[in-house]
Amino acid sequence: MFSHVFIGVTDFERAMRFYDRLFSVLDIKRRFYDPEVPRVGWNPASGGRPYFVISKPFNGPHDVGNGQMTAFLASSREQVRQAYTIALAEGGTDEGEPGLRPQYHPDYFGAYFRDPDGNKLCVVCHQPE
Repeated sequence: MFSHVFIGVTDFERAMRFYDRLFSVLDIKRRFYDPEVPRVGWNPASGGRPYFVISKPFNGPHDVGNGQMTAFLASSREQVRQAYTIALAEGGTDEGEPGLRPQYHPDYFGAYFRDPDGNKLCVVCHQPE
């Protein structure tokens, strides 16, 4: 369905470190890095699309949108916990600790946080424990 998801950041190097660490537990690999733009993109270890790309916006300063969120798939609840811990250790802010969210479905286990630029993120596992 998606080719790529692109989000803006203000401090590119800080954001790249944040996402490299976060993705290290989710089996998401860095696939390209263009320091001239700057721009970096990751995709699943299995390859193919979609890509997740960060860069400084081309047309002005970064601005966090209200009601926007990017959710990353985890293969286990433990991956959700680890990703949340790493996100907060790397400068992210809490938006909801890891836990079940049965209002979505009985096995929805997610954690919510913002990256250092304020972009809202979720890591979620849909599998029973």
